Amino acid sequence: MKIAFVGKGGSGKTTLSSLFIRHLAANEASVIAVDADINQHLGVALGLDEAQAAALPAMGAQLPLIKDYLRGSNPRIASSETMIKTTPPGEGSRLLRPGEGNPVFDACARTVRLDDGEVRLMATGPFTESDLGVACYHSKVGAVELCLNHLVDGPDEYVVVDMTAGSDSFASGMFTRFDMTFLVAEPTRKGVSVYRQYKEYARDFGVALKVVGNKVQGQDDLDFLRAEVGDDLLVGIGQSDWVRTMEKGRPAPFELLEADNRMALQALQNTAEDSYEQRDWERYTRQMVHFHLKNADSWGNEKTGADLAAQVDPSYVLAEHLAEANAAQPA
Repeated sequence: MKIAFVGKGGSGKTTLSSLFIRHLAANEASVIAVDADINQHLGVALGLDEAQAAALPAMGAQLPLIKDYLRGSNPRIASSETMIKTTPPGEGSRLLRPGEGNPVFDACARTVRLDDGEVRLMATGPFTESDLGVACYHSKVGAVELCLNHLVDGPDEYVVVDMTAGSDSFASGMFTRFDMTFLVAEPTRKGVSVYRQYKEYARDFGVALKVVGNKVQGQDDLDFLRAEVGDDLLVGIGQSDWVRTMEKGRPAPFELLEADNRMALQALQNTAEDSYEQRDWERYTRQMVHFHLKNADSWGNEKTGADLAAQVDPSYVLAEHLAEANAAQPA
């Protein structure tokens, strides 16, 4: 399952995504964690020190390798140079499976060992000084979008993405790439403002959205969130001494996380698992193609000098069974 965490800056989005990742690992799920936020704090939230987090390979720097591998023998793609972030897979493309080994994961993922298991962590890479004034951060997350377009995942496999803050998540079609989106909101008017934007943008695309109230101090906070977001409110997360020690770099064993917060994380997992039953690969592929054609027309054709609409394989539908055929391809 592909899970996104979104929310305004400072809402606790990265902290909650890291707690959810720890919870999944403790439940023996196969997890790939992806830091797609401009601030790149997920590694530290998962227990890496600053030097270890800074040493994570940047997916953006591996984009040529990613394109070359995913292109495979797809005859509709003339060269990896003509692939853009929205290029969809077709006959001959290589796909990614969360639990497998492949050159993309070898280059971009690093194993992070947690109290009760381990996860593979990938990061887009930080916005560097050389990017200032000449680059858009959304070009960096293009590697994530391209990987998601070529990902086939099953019910016991999780890809958890800590997205960029606020409505910036809508700068590409990546917001449609998930089975479930958890929007982290504080019980304030500012806290729910991003929810209203997200709800409006996502409405036409059938995005499954649930609100996780964070920094909830009592029933009044829950009542406020319920009045503002209605049935989209899934659960509230209270103040946590465990999180405070974690943020100081001295985390206690994860099993000591407060019982109420452990139950809230289980509610997130239950909701994610339920969303798998609603998965529609045809709609997923259709939306992928929609955003690819939109990007091709607005900038991709001019940038690459190619007709990127020709990359679309009209009879191709991404689905789990294709992973078996993909495994037979030479790397």
